[in-house]
Amino acid sequence: MSELHIYNSLSRKKEKFEPLHPPFVGLYVCGPTVYNDVHLGNVRTFTSFDMIYRYLVYSGYKVRYVRNITDAGHLTNEQGEGVNRLESQAQLERLEPMEVVQKYTVGFQDVCRLFNLLPPTIEPSATGHIIEQIEMAQQLIANGFAYEVNGSVYFDVKAYNKKHNYGILSGRNIDELMAGYRDLDGQEEKRNSIDFALWKKAGPAHIMKWKSPWGEGFPGWHLECSAMSTKYLGKQFDIHGGGMDLKFPHHECEIAQNVGACDCEPVKYWMHGNMLNFNGQKMSKSLGNSILPIQLITGDHILLDKAYSPMTVRFLFMQSHYSSELDINIKGLQDAEKGLRKLLNAVKYLAELKIVAADEKTEKEIIALCNSCKEFMDDDFNTARLIASLYELASHINIFFNAGKSANISQATYDLLLTTYNAFIFDVLGLKEENISGNNDALDKVMQLVIDIRNSARTNKDWATSDKIRDALKEAGIVIKDSKENTTYEVV
Repeated sequence: MSELHIYNSLSRKKEKFEPLHPPFVGLYVCGPTVYNDVHLGNVRTFTSFDMIYRYLVYSGYKVRYVRNITDAGHLTNEQGEGVNRLESQAQLERLEPMEVVQKYTVGFQDVCRLFNLLPPTIEPSATGHIIEQIEMAQQLIANGFAYEVNGSVYFDVKAYNKKHNYGILSGRNIDELMAGYRDLDGQEEKRNSIDFALWKKAGPAHIMKWKSPWGEGFPGWHLECSAMSTKYLGKQFDIHGGGMDLKFPHHECEIAQNVGACDCEPVKYWMHGNMLNFNGQKMSKSLGNSILPIQLITGDHILLDKAYSPMTVRFLFMQSHYSSELDINIKGLQDAEKGLRKLLNAVKYLAELKIVAADEKTEKEIIALCNSCKEFMDDDFNTARLIASLYELASHINIFFNAGKSANISQATYDLLLTTYNAFIFDVLGLKEENISGNNDALDKVMQLVIDIRNSARTNKDWATSDKIRDALKEAGIVIKDSKENTTYEVV
């Protein structure tokens, strides 16, 4: 039997997965900053780690999966200074910051359900762990790796680097970093330009602020993940994941904070999901190719030819290795739609097969393909090669079905095929049956999530989004009906 190997961003090589306390596994993934709608690149990252979580559970591990909500302290530059995104968005929308947090947290969770992401074991928020962040900052000061100036606390990168290695994850050199930094907010207070904020003094206009030993202020972005991962997974845990864009500075700073406060390396395996492009270009608002998840589902975007189901998009994500860049285009979406239908049709055909006299060659091929599913997933969660094996199994199933629903394999091999095929499609890849051709249970579930998202938009008086969803559904042949009591739909 194969054993799970993971590419470790820290060692820059694949390593055999050996949990610190088997069969228990601690998994921490950096969650969204809830100041705006979650974008498609975020969804790909969270879908990748949902798959990883699913496969660890499938493999028999007892996983504590922690994914945080960043609802405070996320500033706009690498050193932890600049504009507070939450407060800026609150001013733009004329809302209290925590209204913004609630609005986009609910929206994020709606999107997670649409794409069939399992909820994490624990979903802590930064604002719910202010005490822990203050305590870690105090410990860093006591250990000589942080200092307070005028009510703000900064991490002393040079002092840390004398004893440890700042740059161990990203490969950055602090002399080059210092040479590359411009004068930024807080620069006059800091000992070194590369020092980053653990705690910032709140100015008179700042709304989100808390009492601390240094006066009223708010935490830096990097500190929250160190505090929460340590609280729920211990000083050392197994896997820390996130997008490639978080490797530096966020994850590098996390390592420094944890080592500085706890005197030990916090994470055994660092994992990073890669970026998402559209038609060969990085997705961005300036290029006009930034597509929100709900726009893919409704088809309401100038670059789309039609609406695509959440499972089609999820399946497209799974066709590429989580650490590879993925380019979305119309042909890829169309191919994913066809491929998903092939796999799901084979699920139905498989359940209807009857056993006939076994053919030795066919038996060996089926068994080898079933075994390859685990082998490919054990090779750093290689979903691309897994799906290739599932396609081959689907072809065998189609041959059986077209030959009078007769499978020329033994009962034991049929049981292996049935168990393997269903487990890897539904339990591991996290796919599910979807059918929007008429009123049925699958459509009801998908539509209820879409209606919930639209109702959230209406509650927040976001009439533009509400109307876009209604109009796009109407074009797809689904009419939304609003009443005082509830919202329903009808396929026309």
